[in-house]
Amino acid sequence: MNNSDFDLKALLNKYLKNWHWFAIAVVIALVLAFLKLRYTTPKYQLNAKIQVVEENNSVSELSVLKDLNVFSGKGSTEMSDEIELLKSRDNFIKVVQKLKLNVSYQLLGNLRNTGIYPNYPVAINFLAEDSIQNKSEFSFYIKILNENEFTYAVEEDAAEKRIPFGSNIKTNVIGDIIITPNIEYLNRFLNQNILVTIRPVPFVAQIYRTNVEVSTVDEFSRIMNISLQDAIPQRGIDVLNSLIQQNNENEVKDKKTIADRTSQFINDRIADIYSDLSSVEETAETFKESRGIADLASQSSVNFQQSAASEAELQNANIQLNIASSMQNMLSEQEGYEIIPNAGLTDPSIDNIATRYNELVARRNRLLESSNERNPVIVELDQQLESLKRGMQSSLNNVTNNLNLRVNSLSKQLSQINSRIYATPGAERALRNISREQQTTEGLYIYLLQKREEAQIAFASASPKARIVDNAYLANPLPVEPKRMITYLAALILGLIVPFSVIYVKDQLDNKVHNKLDLEHIAGDIPVIVEIPKLGKKDTRLVKKEDRSVLAESLRILRTNLNYIQKSHKSTFNNIIFITSSVPGEGKTLLSSNLAAIYANTGKKVLLIGADIRNPKLYDFFTTDDMVKTDKMKPRRSTKDGLTEYLVNSKLTIHDITNPAQVNENSIDIIFSGKIPPNPSELLMKDRMGDLFERASELYDYVIVDTAPLMVVTDTLLISEYASQILYVVKANSTEKKVLDFPVKLKAEGKLKGLSFVVNNVKQNNLGYGGKYGYGYGKSTKKWWKFA
Repeated sequence: MNNSDFDLKALLNKYLKNWHWFAIAVVIALVLAFLKLRYTTPKYQLNAKIQVVEENNSVSELSVLKDLNVFSGKGSTEMSDEIELLKSRDNFIKVVQKLKLNVSYQLLGNLRNTGIYPNYPVAINFLAEDSIQNKSEFSFYIKILNENEFTYAVEEDAAEKRIPFGSNIKTNVIGDIIITPNIEYLNRFLNQNILVTIRPVPFVAQIYRTNVEVSTVDEFSRIMNISLQDAIPQRGIDVLNSLIQQNNENEVKDKKTIADRTSQFINDRIADIYSDLSSVEETAETFKESRGIADLASQSSVNFQQSAASEAELQNANIQLNIASSMQNMLSEQEGYEIIPNAGLTDPSIDNIATRYNELVARRNRLLESSNERNPVIVELDQQLESLKRGMQSSLNNVTNNLNLRVNSLSKQLSQINSRIYATPGAERALRNISREQQTTEGLYIYLLQKREEAQIAFASASPKARIVDNAYLANPLPVEPKRMITYLAALILGLIVPFSVIYVKDQLDNKVHNKLDLEHIAGDIPVIVEIPKLGKKDTRLVKKEDRSVLAESLRILRTNLNYIQKSHKSTFNNIIFITSSVPGEGKTLLSSNLAAIYANTGKKVLLIGADIRNPKLYDFFTTDDMVKTDKMKPRRSTKDGLTEYLVNSKLTIHDITNPAQVNENSIDIIFSGKIPPNPSELLMKDRMGDLFERASELYDYVIVDTAPLMVVTDTLLISEYASQILYVVKANSTEKKVLDFPVKLKAEGKLKGLSFVVNNVKQNNLGYGGKYGYGYGKSTKKWWKFA
């Protein structure tokens, strides 16, 4: 991209000349940032850290399913579950209830309110049901007068009521309340306005649940970071500590529930077996008394030793088969997922799977308290439980089949031994049967007593799964919100972006010509010979003889440039200058009048012709007081005689319509346009128009012609052949750029000869080349508060 396509200096100048808007916007943005920081309640960062302890008895609890890769990524899944359990809705509700965070106290201030925690001056006692409190929101204002009474108002500006402490206050939202003083902290808040806000417990719990962030140190770590931002550091510390404590209490509660359920199952079985054992012992006692038997061991010691060994093995097999069958029946009868008694089989895989199954069931039940079965975490737990149940049922089936085979084998072996014992007296055989049954029942009874003690020990020694690494603490004594540097930086950037965007958009949407530089990009090889500055309300519209104003200096530049152009272009009427524009109101009459005056300053004889016979404007610039009489001129027959009368009446001469005028010590002759005719185009096409220009060119040094606008009518084109120069006036900040395609096209087609552009009404701070240095004399100085 070359300089003709992109002018970086001009681009920057668009923004640099509006530096004051950038300064104002930055100041305003910084002030707003200061007010935001001043009125925003700061928040502080609170952190805590815990470690999730891995249970020793669950290290290999899924070893049965390990080969199937059912639970790949167990560690990350377990930590995700722990995070969900920690952030459960029920935990936060209990924390809010414990710390009474649904009732907030704020000390009203001039700039912002200050939260009070935990040293509340009063306590709110609710008489309504908890369900009403959990669904309602209510606030009121109090002012503590002394230890006995306070003022109460529902609105800040409402009338206050004096109410003694302990009185029943009726509300339409949360029912009746009673306010009691906290004497220890009451005197600190005397005669101060306090806003008390009561919000629903679930709503407050959800706010804290959203604000608390929990994450692991890394992917495989069992340490979790817990953080919270709060306006009151102590309150945030209490929330985090209470949350950890509540989560640990839930873990202990779950473990105790499993141990208690197991103990209850064992107690039921002990009660049944104890009844059977008592019955067998009574049978043995009755049998011995009736037969007079004391000791039969010496009679069949050998057989009994063999039988005892086989019976011991059979007894153990029956115990295991009994327990396995009970667990198998309980699993098949379950609807959904419930905790199963962990009575303890000799098979370690089934015992470990049962332990893992109970932990997942407890975790699922806790999550269901604050969620539903469609929760992705619960769905994942259901999948794990279903897999564990299937694995446990499969293992139990295998164990049951093996135990049945072993019982059958031991029974056959025992039958062979008993066949030898049957040879002994019938009394011995009968007593042995009774003893065998007694031993079997007694062994099962002792085994269950042992398991009950283990369950009681597990209940008493239940410990939380999360170990506290760091209690909640204030991470930084400085507030983390609002961030002062970031806020000021954002305000600074915003203060720069807003005016930049406005100027950029305005520039992109701008389709007007503003100065000589803009016009030169459109005009091409057509010269832009001068810029006429914008006149103020107090500036004179016509230049004086010794005028040193900016307008006069610009007209002198125009005069000089025209002289150079006229010397280089020779034509029949070399001293006739047409002045036109696109539409009315662009300043062609102003330029015509002042150009005539500036030529007259040099002692030249100048004639100003008003050729815009449709909408004449010269009458607005020259009054009858400007007109003078000379000895050579007869009294005028009519003040309305002008160009129109000359073209209509062939008897009139140029002298009859010429009006000598003395304007600001400048002597010029003026031919006004005259009456507005019904056929202006036809009049201008008459040969008398050419005769007038020929005669005027001979009598005067310069003939300035104020013509009609080109885009509105064709009048100027009809007489353009008589002009040596055509000055096309463009009004800055008014003329659209696309309009200038019309004169440029006419010039290319040869319909406008000697065309030059003049930019009128240019703001002094927007002047092109000359604007950088000024014209010198008469240069006005802008006030500091004028930016445009």
